[in-house]
Formats: sequence, structure tokens, C-alpha cells
Amino acid sequence: MGGAKGGVAVDAKTLSKLELERLSRGYIRAIVDIIGPKRDIPAPDMYTNATIMGWMADEYNQIMREQLPGVITRKPVYLGGSKGREAATGQGALYVLECWLKRNAKKLQGMRIAVQGFGNAGYHFARLAKEAGYKVVALSDSKGAIYSKDGLDPKKIMFHRKKHNELKAMLYCDVSICEEAENEVMTNEELLALDVDVLVLAAMENQITKENAAKIQAKLILEIANGPITSQADEILQKNNAIVIPDVLANAGGVTVSYFEWVQNRAGYYWEEEEVNEKLKYILEKQSKVIFLGKSHEK
Repeated sequence: MGGAKGGVAVDAKTLSKLELERLSRGYIRAIVDIIGPKRDIPAPDMYTNATIMGWMADEYNQIMREQLPGVITRKPVYLGGSKGREAATGQGALYVLECWLKRNAKKLQGMRIAVQGFGNAGYHFARLAKEAGYKVVALSDSKGAIYSKDGLDPKKIMFHRKKHNELKAMLYCDVSICEEAENEVMTNEELLALDVDVLVLAAMENQITKENAAKIQAKLILEIANGPITSQADEILQKNNAIVIPDVLANAGGVTVSYFEWVQNRAGYYWEEEEVNEKLKYILEKQSKVIFLGKSHEK
């Protein structure tokens, strides 16, 4: 699938949809010679979504004068995207978490979870966790966090955000979850220090550092973001007997289903969402068992 990282240094939220489309297509024109369905396949990351990936795929096809959907992943389904791809990172993280909990004979339902980050990965993880019987007590975005000891409804919160977006015709949401007035508002730092069963890091890198690691009370931490814990903080967490399920496993759901999407594009044969999730669960549970048998789960 490649293995590189690339991007554009820009405040995407300040751009109009037209400017974002021109920027997305321009980016593909700049890297067209080093990508391709047989060479290197871009996938989404921060501030990208199915719409943006669709623009990129279309630009590549226009340049090559050929329909090559396998060049980009997480496209809209109607442009050759895979069913289940949007929720794949959050879904995969939940599969990994449940595999660890079962292996360690921990009770699944009713566990209190705090989720830092309400983007694609954080939202879908929180939504699926609530549906599975977990109690999501805290959520955050870039502007702050909300808390409820009785549990939050991620789906309801996202519904209001999407409704706001549609009314303002925006690609990015400028409404914070902190505007959910019936809940207690707190900072992201306060969310990280909550006394919960599982702390889920689904925002950005370097969120737990040597400065705040000692304040972390959760004994199980799930890394969905890339590198959310610094190496120095990792040592402190280990001394405090906190278990970290690492990002290399916990956030592998997204790229795994990106691979599935590429396979479907190459074969011209598309799977239903249930089949996608079954294949994802099989792969992640198999890899989880391999890692959890060793010392890796004590990271």
C-alpha cells in the first residue's frame, strides 16, 4: 500500500468547498508520477474525508485518461469505495479492545470509557462502543470536552453537528460538542485524567507526555491516533501499571479496509458491509492474539 506520509500545510477549515477541491486536485497533479494502483495508494488522514478522496481519485483518472479506482482509498461507495470503510478505524479498534478484554477475563458491558477526539475514528468507535453496551462517559473535540456519569449518546451528538453542517453547506464542522449544554464541560487535559476503565486516544500525536502522564488514572489505554503517547510518558505509564494497546494494532482497521477496497477495485467485485466487517474482525483478532500472547500488551 506504500507506507509514506504526505500532506498540505494549510488550515483546511478556512477554505471554501471550491478552494478545497482545487487544492485536492492540485495535490494529485503534484504527486501523480509517484502514485498509482500498482505503486503507491494514498488513503485519508487528518482533515480528509470521502468527498476529498473522491476528488483526488477523479483527478488521477482524468490525467491518466482511464478509470483506475484502485489509486485512492476511502472513496465514496458510488465511486468504487468499500462499504464499511468509513467506520473501519473505529470498528477495528473496538474489535482489538474486546479481544484484549476477553483474553484478560474482563467484563465487557458497562465499562466506563472516555474518548479523546470526535473525528471519524473517535466518533465511530464511541458510537459502536455504546451500541455494544459500554458506557461512554466523556468525549472531546479540538475545542474541549463533555462529561456525563450516566453516559453520552455519540450518535445524537453527531446528528446535531451534521444538521448544522448541512444548513451552512460546510465540509468541516465549526460547532463544538461543548455546546451540548446538558453535559458537564471540561478541558481535554481534564478528560485525560478522568477515573475511567478505558481511555481512548483518538485525536492527535503527543497527547500524553512526561508532563501529564502521572495524572492518568485509566489502567487501560487504547491508541487509535498515531503516536498519542510520547516515549517518556510511556515509561511513566508502565511504572504506574497502565496497559497500552499500541496504535500499530489498535488503529489498523482503517488501512486494512483500505486494502480491502483496493482488492475490490482490482477485482471489480464488491462486498457487502457484513462481509467486510467479518474479514476485518478475523484479521485483527488473529493479530491481537499473536501480540497479546507475548509481552507487547504490557507496552
